Amino acid sequence: MASEKILKQKQELVESWSEKLKSAKSIVLVDYRGINVASDTRLRADLRKEEVEYKVVKNNILRRACEKAGLEGLTEHLNGTVAVALGSDEVAPARLINKYVKENKDFFNMKYGYIDGKYVNAAELTALASLPSRDELISQVAGTFNNIIASFARVLNEVAKQKEAA
Repeated sequence: MASEKILKQKQELVESWSEKLKSAKSIVLVDYRGINVASDTRLRADLRKEEVEYKVVKNNILRRACEKAGLEGLTEHLNGTVAVALGSDEVAPARLINKYVKENKDFFNMKYGYIDGKYVNAAELTALASLPSRDELISQVAGTFNNIIASFARVLNEVAKQKEAA
């Protein structure tokens, strides 16, 4: 039987992970079986740059935290070697992890996720990972608006030139 101190520590872990899961916009479960240290170190550094939390958590702790957070749909995927990536961005965890899946597909895979209120399987995570980041999308939209405005200005300039010539 576990001591009272250990039980209290585990309860605190469950509570902490429950809060993290509730506040995350994106949760990705990863099967990391066999990843080498160099790849894992690079992955963690890249995830930190994008403010994505990535941890290996005992399945029982994570299972209880999911249940407490109301994310029971994730619990059936908590078997084997599982790491969890949490992000405040809907796309960043899947995008970054997918990069490493491509490099190490024999032993590193996305299993399942929860993004913006929906459970998503590995195929949906891969499709989501191919989307540009939020900043890239904003840049694309801004560029499109800029082109439209520039074209409109050129047309107005040509109309003004024609009126002057007439």
